[in-house]
Amino acid sequence: MSVLVAGTLALDSIHTSSEVHHELLGGSASYAALAAAFSGQVQLCGIVGTDFPQPHRDLFSRRSIDTANVDTVEGRTFRWTGRYHDDMNHRETLDVSIDVLEKFNPRLTTDAASASIVLLANMSPDNQLAVLDQCTASPFVIADSMDLWINIARPRLLDVMKRVDLFVINEDEAKIFTECSNLVVAGRRLLEMGPRYVVVKKGEHGAMLFGESHFFTTPAYPLTQLADPTGAGDTFAGGLAGSLAANARTPDFKDLARGIIHGSVLASFTCEAFGVRRLAELTDAEATGRTAEFRACTSWAS
Repeated sequence: MSVLVAGTLALDSIHTSSEVHHELLGGSASYAALAAAFSGQVQLCGIVGTDFPQPHRDLFSRRSIDTANVDTVEGRTFRWTGRYHDDMNHRETLDVSIDVLEKFNPRLTTDAASASIVLLANMSPDNQLAVLDQCTASPFVIADSMDLWINIARPRLLDVMKRVDLFVINEDEAKIFTECSNLVVAGRRLLEMGPRYVVVKKGEHGAMLFGESHFFTTPAYPLTQLADPTGAGDTFAGGLAGSLAANARTPDFKDLARGIIHGSVLASFTCEAFGVRRLAELTDAEATGRTAEFRACTSWAS
């Protein structure tokens, strides 16, 4: 099955206590599409300016990501600049330049509109709804979001949640959205807002999956090297979407649990280098090996 990934394409500048990198390929859709491409065909939907570097386009091409749904318009590509604190768990936004993203009006080709798995990566709820309105194949829909949309576009975000199968959100945002400090209760409250399933991402502490009568939790892969966590959550969502597409059937709870493991493994690689650099060079053998390691350190015998 094919995956449609719609979201932002950006040029990121990232500051840590030890390094600074400028104009890296970023954006929710970039990370998610590269992760999903490990499992099959990906249609990418987004918008960039005329300044979007050709090497980034070439990377998508090498990974067999179809960019027919990426609009290129006159102007500057969306940019984000952020700084991480020493513990890497918190970051501050130093600058945001919306530029052409303000003109984003998703338009899907016939192939993209018929995708079986749709990942609405982090972007405005209006854009997420515009993508959904063009889908023709009754897809399994995954949506990611963030605190910005919870704060300024809550009604439209609630509209999105009523139309998705799986809603993905991080733990801080889940608490804000539900006004609840207990993540288990928060997950259940998010289910009541419409989605069939909910994933609460906990960063270095793993993820929790909620269904109507099921629950699954996993730690994150134990990293010893952390360079840049930017895009880890988007990689996680893309890896999950790709895993579901590889199954060639309507996903059930067990498929989602396996997808979370796959997404977690790919996200661990993202954190090992700045931007998408680690994903860009990652091999199937490396991903398979780390998945086996992850299984070994999280299994137990009855």
